[in-house]
Amino acid sequence: MSELLVDTKRPNLLTFTMPVVAVLGVMFGFVTGNIFGNPAIGALGGAVVGAGLAGILAKIIAIKRWKKIWGVAVVFGVVAAIFGGFFGGFLVGLSMGWFATWVGTGKYRSGVPIYYTPGQVLWHCAFLFICAFVFFFLIAPLIPVVWLSFNAENFFTFTPEMLSFKSAGYSLKHYRDFLGTDEWMVPLKNSLIIAPIATLISVSLGTLAAIGLSQSHVPGRQVMMAILISPMIVPLIISATGMFFFYAPLGNWLQLNLGLNQAFVGYMKVILAHAVLGIPFVIITVTATLVGFDRSLTRAAANMGADPVTTFFRVQMPLILPGVISGGLFAFITSFDEVVVVLFVGSARQQTLPWQMYTGLREQISPTILAAATILVSVSILLLTTVELLRRRSERLRGMSPG
Repeated sequence: MSELLVDTKRPNLLTFTMPVVAVLGVMFGFVTGNIFGNPAIGALGGAVVGAGLAGILAKIIAIKRWKKIWGVAVVFGVVAAIFGGFFGGFLVGLSMGWFATWVGTGKYRSGVPIYYTPGQVLWHCAFLFICAFVFFFLIAPLIPVVWLSFNAENFFTFTPEMLSFKSAGYSLKHYRDFLGTDEWMVPLKNSLIIAPIATLISVSLGTLAAIGLSQSHVPGRQVMMAILISPMIVPLIISATGMFFFYAPLGNWLQLNLGLNQAFVGYMKVILAHAVLGIPFVIITVTATLVGFDRSLTRAAANMGADPVTTFFRVQMPLILPGVISGGLFAFITSFDEVVVVLFVGSARQQTLPWQMYTGLREQISPTILAAATILVSVSILLLTTVELLRRRSERLRGMSPG
């Protein structure tokens, strides 16, 4: 444990802290200078401001770290407000203040083994920043969507009132339009009918397939596994085309020979198609859970006289349940967000929420689509958070992480 001791010795102010913070100032200054049409002056001013900020914060030792950071953010925001951009200046100040204190106090070495060379410390910190930037660029496209969903006008652009953060520029009208009209509620109802049933089928078949394929004595299990997860690998447009040519004659046969209702057959086709797309996710997550499963437990249950069904529900299922639920959540998200297969297999009666959003973008651009997208993003975040909590619980049950 001694080799992991934290070294937070303050680095040299003139030769390290000020130049490093000045580099960040150059980046922010270059972007700001581009906005005003003079990036060179902006970069130079950013370097001066960054170096000066690092020097000032280093001299103010009596003030707590978080107070320094928020103080810098407020000062930057006030200065930026003079030029009409308080929020952007506040974020820049928050970033600059945190970075300057993080570097100046030596916190950048926190958690780094004491035997690391300067080059290794640099790579460690650079790797963390690379991960942060990748995460930011993955999330950044969602920010304008969520922000614009509260637009008080029927525009897909930011109004001056929104950019100035005035209450007159914001409204919940698009959410009221989404929740108060059949144009959006009927597709939402269809999605809430199709996705849960498709998820139930995916979980049932996928779990049984994963348990069967996890047995070493099953012949050709690698080939069967490849076939079962192929819907995840094959391009969706090809899968949708194949499903159309398979389910179209099947639906006609069910209507003509069994007299089934056309709407019922349409729902059945979409549900089965979505179940096929969800099964690979269940197989993969359950198979991963079964890797750490102690098979002596099932043999012990059999020796005690339990039949296979009782053994499965009383012994095996409680231990693999996190993987089953995780796979079910992925299958639900896949079905709830899917649009290509529905366009090929379904009809107007089975119009789902993503289908309605696609139609709205193509025929009539309405900001209500942004409200629908925000709700979908929120549901996805909630489900993925649940998946992560279940993954950690599964690791604790298998003894792979501390409780």
